[in-house]
Amino acid sequence: MTPPTSEPTRSAPVHAPSQHFPVTPGGDLLVGGIPLTRLAERVGSTPFYAYSRELLRQRVTELRAALPAAVELHYAMKANPMPAVVGFMAGLVNGIDVASAGELKVALDAGADPKDISFAGPGKRDAELRQALAAGVLVNVESLRELRVLAELQQALGLSARVALRVNPDFELKGSGMKMGGGPKQFGIDVDQVGAAMDLVRAGGLGFEGFHLFAGSQNLRAESICEAQRKSYELALRLAEGAPTPVKFLNLGGGFGIPYFPGEQRLDLAPIGANLDDICARAKTQLPLAAIVIELGRYFVGEAGLYVTRIVDRKVSCGQVFLVCDGGLNHHLSASGNFGQVIRKNYPATLVTRSGSSAEGGAREVASVVGPLCTPLDLLADRMNLPVAEVGDLAVIFQSGAYGASASPQAFLGHPVVTEVLV
Repeated sequence: MTPPTSEPTRSAPVHAPSQHFPVTPGGDLLVGGIPLTRLAERVGSTPFYAYSRELLRQRVTELRAALPAAVELHYAMKANPMPAVVGFMAGLVNGIDVASAGELKVALDAGADPKDISFAGPGKRDAELRQALAAGVLVNVESLRELRVLAELQQALGLSARVALRVNPDFELKGSGMKMGGGPKQFGIDVDQVGAAMDLVRAGGLGFEGFHLFAGSQNLRAESICEAQRKSYELALRLAEGAPTPVKFLNLGGGFGIPYFPGEQRLDLAPIGANLDDICARAKTQLPLAAIVIELGRYFVGEAGLYVTRIVDRKVSCGQVFLVCDGGLNHHLSASGNFGQVIRKNYPATLVTRSGSSAEGGAREVASVVGPLCTPLDLLADRMNLPVAEVGDLAVIFQSGAYGASASPQAFLGHPVVTEVLV
């Protein structure tokens, strides 16, 4: 029997398929030049994440063309710590930013040079600080305690600690999805405590290299990012007057966002490039030894990834179609809306069907894509206008390269963990 269909309604907006993954004449998606249905056979099981090498390379190339050559690009691997992705990115960018000893191990194993690794995080354990010191990476210090511990470890190990002060700025990044600076925060050292931190750097004989400022993330407003960069530079310039040695490292953070939802516009890089060009020109005379660093995670990898799950049941309840899949929020918490969304919105999604009715063309219906978990929160797509699908077809969530597998509760209810592939 033909399944019930319905026309698009306001409660079921049509998401255009991601422009980054072409659609074949037969209705399949191409991932790294491979049809998705074939890739699923190669992977051997669903669900899985697939990340495109070519899209990662394109994003880095795009940024280098838009930003001044003097700006160094760092990959914040918390966005996607898959070892193959980290190893690939290490060959494209100037540095890797880690947020735990576990991530530090992945970065080192991937071949990143310790001198190009920085370690941030508000709760570094003594053992982690010891590991960072032994590895020779730059520690973005976030408290006075960390400075005291590093000074003791430096003496115990006979090594020189490299430190930068992560400063909690006295402003925030306007329009950010997550505000990480300005006002009370667990991140960094408040501006009014930087003087005391400098005293500890001197007293401990620590190797001061500069400052790390990160005001917020997931911002699509170029003017807000430019304002935060200017304010961060001015703050660093002011704080540098009390530094024990010249600034060699100035991380201005990131905050570059990607569009997820209907109506969102892509970030305009042109004004950001012009703004950084002005900052770099000033830094040549005001901070002549400083490397100007932009730290990005989601912006590098977010659009380069897909989450793919297979439909295991099709149900109609009170007239509403539910496509039940073998993976859900246990693998992709952010797409379910439970990773910070105040009002849940659908990520762009499509279905790849055996009938060839996929991202473009063919019969469509309003349906909800749900996972296998015993909770109504397990929702990947809520009443979206999608191709008509049956058991065995594939559901695809776009914009899934960042904060996916590693940011999801994979042990919840005992379902299998998700596979990840770099194509």
